[in-house]
Amino acid sequence: MDRLLVLCRHGQSDWNLKNLFTGWKDPDLTEKGVGEAKAAGQRLKAKGVGFDIAFTSDLTRAQHTCRLVLAELGQPGLETIRDLALNERDYGELSGLNKDDARAKWGEEQVLIWRRSYDVPPPGGESLKDTAARVLPYYIHRILPQVMAGKRTLVAAHGNSLRALIMAMEGLTPDQILARELDTGVPLVYRLNADTTIASLDVLKG
Repeated sequence: MDRLLVLCRHGQSDWNLKNLFTGWKDPDLTEKGVGEAKAAGQRLKAKGVGFDIAFTSDLTRAQHTCRLVLAELGQPGLETIRDLALNERDYGELSGLNKDDARAKWGEEQVLIWRRSYDVPPPGGESLKDTAARVLPYYIHRILPQVMAGKRTLVAAHGNSLRALIMAMEGLTPDQILARELDTGVPLVYRLNADTTIASLDVLKG
């Protein structure tokens, strides 16, 4: 049985380009981001990877990425489940702010703590720990059963919602996951053992 799970961060968004905190705000992909998503689909196709089901967040940039990947694979009508449990971390009062402006308002050290600590949320927002608290139950109850039943599964989501998943799957510490960078539009191809542990990981960089 092929217990295949592919995680893919969305392609570059308009606010990534403008260096803005995005969170639950809903900008679409840039032209570069569209290209990244298409390239992700092409790299998966070259590896012979196709899907039986897909999951994505409630945000446009992840949904658009998912559609583009599936189109490249010739699977445009694949069953795709959308859920806000997979949304990006909510940056609260930082959302929509230029990262330099946020540093000017709160100080570089404070902004760094909000961005790079595991359990300190920005004002009105979520920490990575908070994000994990909504992502992991969804993974355990909705996504993992599909994978373990042999359905080849795509999850197109966000840097921090995917970090939360990877932390649990790979057994990483908070410090380790905070140091883990996820490139936009790069598929992570996991194959799982019968006990849900990781058998292999293939990072499909261009």
